Amino acid sequence: MKIIDGNVTSPKGFKASGDHVGLKKVKKDMALITSEVPCVASGCFTTNVVKAAPVLWDMKCCKNKISAIAANSGNANACTGEQGMKDAEEMAGTLAALVGVNAENVLVCSTGVIGVNLPMDTINNGIRQCFPLLGDSFENGQLAAEAIMTTDTVSKTAAAQIEINGKKVTLGGMAKGSGMINPNMATMLCFITTDALISKEMLDKALKECVDDSFNMISVDGDMSTNDTTLVIANGLAENDIIDKADGSFEKFKEALFYICKKLAVNCASDGEGATKLIEANVKGAKNKEDARKIVQSVVSSNLFKAAIFGKDANWGRALCAMGYSGAQFDPYGVTLHFRSENGNILLMDNGVPIVFDEELASHILQAHDIYVDIEMHEGDAGATAWGCDLTYEYVKINGDYRS
Repeated sequence: MKIIDGNVTSPKGFKASGDHVGLKKVKKDMALITSEVPCVASGCFTTNVVKAAPVLWDMKCCKNKISAIAANSGNANACTGEQGMKDAEEMAGTLAALVGVNAENVLVCSTGVIGVNLPMDTINNGIRQCFPLLGDSFENGQLAAEAIMTTDTVSKTAAAQIEINGKKVTLGGMAKGSGMINPNMATMLCFITTDALISKEMLDKALKECVDDSFNMISVDGDMSTNDTTLVIANGLAENDIIDKADGSFEKFKEALFYICKKLAVNCASDGEGATKLIEANVKGAKNKEDARKIVQSVVSSNLFKAAIFGKDANWGRALCAMGYSGAQFDPYGVTLHFRSENGNILLMDNGVPIVFDEELASHILQAHDIYVDIEMHEGDAGATAWGCDLTYEYVKINGDYRS
């Protein structure tokens, strides 16, 4: 696998655009992605019972061949009743008419304020405004990535290339996510394009497996969005031998897809609302994969632990406590716990025994941006990794003023 500097326009046959169309006061707020030829599509969506209209539309349409995606920021089109469903379909139809396909061949996503109907004149005019701006340059992909941002402070993109049967296959992605992020489909919005020739069945399998260990393992604030969506569209223009079974070619493709998903997921956690630090929790020696996942998810989701990391306080007891209420069964007297960063590594608990440690060294370690919590157990041979961020005063400020 070769990591490249790219985005959704990196694979063959894809174009993108992003512009300010009037949903937000100043910032870009409409993004389009199109493919020269129809694509196989796959999606993973929020498990929240309250699903936004675009989520319901995409869940229905992902079985179809897809030619384009429209995504707006500034309004989530969530909790908007039957009108919301009509608006999602109209949004798809507007782009479909420009592309020359049916509404059912276009996916739509929205992000922003919940409970407000889409201003459809602005949406439709915005799509028409962005359509002539479509292009396949790196800059076009970056503009699209900027247009889906809400409280994000940076755009999030990734790209990679692999070789399958002598053919170069490229994957590119973009995501937005900063708040309302909690494990169990926590992407906010993510779009991945690829020129791989792959069957619908194998694309679904690859995405599900990659999402489980990437987007489903991040947490910012414990709130699960109504709009969380990850979409992958594959147009086959790489002309590789079709990937239609779980063989070496599939594993190569999945490795590249996982790289895209993991990079974008970690970027979302690192850019959490008000965050000053990225927290990575690793566990090894858990009884099984399910327990391992529960343990690290609980650690990165603990508000008390996140606040301690913000304060550069090596309060490891909060991490152990979060492990204890995670739902996983383990012997706390068999736990060894380290904190580490680029500034050093410190042992805090050894096989259930607390260590008298150097508080100044611990504080120095926690001054770094990337903080690692390493957990060793003796229950089995399973492991897992989760990512989160610290909890700061700025998080409350951002969410206290969100609608205004």
